[in-house]
Amino acid sequence: MRLVRQLLPYWRRLLPAALAAAGSELAAAALMATAAWLITRAAQQPPIASVGLAIVAVRALALGRGALRYGDRLLGHDGVLRAVAGFRTRVYEALVPLAPAGTPAFRGGDLLTRLVDDVDAAQDLLLRVLLPTVAAAGVCAATTATAVVLLPEAGLLLGLLLAVAALVVPAVVLAVARHTGRATATARAELAAQVVDLTEGAADLVAYGAQGRAAGRARRAADRIARLERRRALTTSSASAVLLVVQGTALVAVVWSALHAHAAGRLPAVHLTVLAVLALVSFEALEPLPGAAFRFVEVRARARRLADLFDTPPPVPEPTTPAPPLPTEGPIGVRIDNLTVRHHADGPTVLRGLSLDLPAGRRTVLLGASGSGKSTLIAALMRFVPYETGSIRVAGRELRDCAGADVRRTVTGMTQDAHLFHETIRANLLIARPGATESALRDAAGRARILEWIDSLPDGFDTYVGQGGTQVSGGQRSRLLLARALLADPPVLVLDEPTEGLDPDTAAAVLADVLDATRGRTTLLVTHDRAGLTAADRIVTLDAGRTA
Repeated sequence: MRLVRQLLPYWRRLLPAALAAAGSELAAAALMATAAWLITRAAQQPPIASVGLAIVAVRALALGRGALRYGDRLLGHDGVLRAVAGFRTRVYEALVPLAPAGTPAFRGGDLLTRLVDDVDAAQDLLLRVLLPTVAAAGVCAATTATAVVLLPEAGLLLGLLLAVAALVVPAVVLAVARHTGRATATARAELAAQVVDLTEGAADLVAYGAQGRAAGRARRAADRIARLERRRALTTSSASAVLLVVQGTALVAVVWSALHAHAAGRLPAVHLTVLAVLALVSFEALEPLPGAAFRFVEVRARARRLADLFDTPPPVPEPTTPAPPLPTEGPIGVRIDNLTVRHHADGPTVLRGLSLDLPAGRRTVLLGASGSGKSTLIAALMRFVPYETGSIRVAGRELRDCAGADVRRTVTGMTQDAHLFHETIRANLLIARPGATESALRDAAGRARILEWIDSLPDGFDTYVGQGGTQVSGGQRSRLLLARALLADPPVLVLDEPTEGLDPDTAAAVLADVLDATRGRTTLLVTHDRAGLTAADRIVTLDAGRTA
C-alpha cells in the first residue's frame, strides 16, 4: 500500500490506460458474442435490415478493439514509465540523507538492486497486476450481466465459475508463491551483490587467488534463481491448466442450462449461441491473472525491501520546523565554533573543539593527513553527519536548524567519492545543473582547464567516459569532476581531495588550476598535498581533529 500511495499522484495518466485495457477486453468479448449472434441469425435467413445493425457493430468492434489495444499499450506504458521515473527520483532523494554515513548496512550490489530491479517492481505492479485485474473485473461483470439478462440461471452459473477462476485460482497461486517470491527477490539481490564484488574487486580477487571462490558464490546464487524460476513456471502453468478446466466446465454448464431453457421454449436459438460464446470468451481476460498473482508476491517482497530503505533513519534528523532556505547565490561566509563530531554515539571523537572561519569569497585550504578528520568536516558541513557540540553558522544561520536539502543546495561541490557515470561528458556535467546552456558548459570546462581536450575529441561533449570514468585518465577525471562542481556554482564550494590518486606533477597542476578557477568564491579545499597551493588565500592545518 505504501508503494501504491507513492504512485497515486500519477492516477490521471493511469486511469485512461485502465479504461482502455478494460475497453479492449470488453470489445473482444462483445465482438465474439455479436458475431455469434449475427451468424446464427443469418442462418435463419431474416430480412437484411434486421441484421444491419449487427453487421455495423461487428465492424466497429473489430476496429475499436485494435484501437483500444493500441491505446492501452501506449497510455499504459507512458503513464507507468512516468510514474516509475518519479518514484525512482523519490528513492534517490531518500538515499541522499543517508550518504555517506547511513548506507553501510547495505551492500553496493544490494543497493543497486533496490534502485533498479526493486523500483521496476512499481512498473510490474501497474502493468502486470493492476491493469490486467481491472480489465478482468470489467469483462467478468459485463459478461455475467449479459448472461443474466439472456438467461438468469446460466448467468448465475457463469458468474459463479468466473468467480472461482478469478478469485480462488489466483489466491492459491498467492499462497504457493509467497515463499518463492520473497526468496527470488533476496536471491536476485544476492546475485547482484556477488556480481558487483566480482567486477569491481576483480584485481584484488586475482591477487589473492580468490576469484574461484567468488565466482562459485555467484554461480550458486544464479543456480538458486534458476530453481526458483522453474518453480514459478510450474506454478503458473498449473494454474493456467486449472483455468482451462474451469473454462471448459463453465462452457458445458452454460450450454447445458441454455439447451434445457431452449427445449422449454424460454430461450431463442440465437441467444443460446451467444451464451455459449460468452462462456468461452469471458475466461480469456482471466488468463493473465495467475501470472499477475505471482508477480504481486514478488512486487510485495520488493516493496518491503524499498520500505526498509525508506525507513532507515538518516544520521542527521531533520528539524521539526526548518529555518528559511539558505541563500543560493553569491559567496557567503561560514563560521565553525568549537565543533565536536563522532560518527557513532559510542564511537571515537573525530573532530575535537574545531573552530574555523571561511570568509565570504575567500579560498581556504585545509591540510591534513589521512584520518585527521578532513572528510568528516565536509560531511558535517553538508549535514551528512551530526555534530554533538559547537556551532556551524552559514550566512548567519545555525546549520542544525536548516533542512538538509536546503543546506546541500548552498554547500556542495566535489566530494571524495564523486562519481562519473557511464554517460557522455555532457550528461555527467549536467548533473550539477540540468538546465545549463552550451556556453555555461564550455565556461565551466574552460575554468577547469579541460575544454581544449574536450574539443579535441571526435564527439566533443558527447564522448562517453565509461563506468566510473574508466575511459579517461585520472587527471581528466578530476578536471571533469571539478568542472561539474564549478558548473553547480554554489555559494559555498567544497572540494574534498580533488587530486586523489594523481601523480605529484599532475596533482600540483590540478590544485593550481582549482585555486585559479575558484577565485572570488567561498571555497574550502581539502587536501593532504602542499604542492600547488601558493595562490590560496589561507592555509589551515588539521591534526587529530583540531586546527593547528
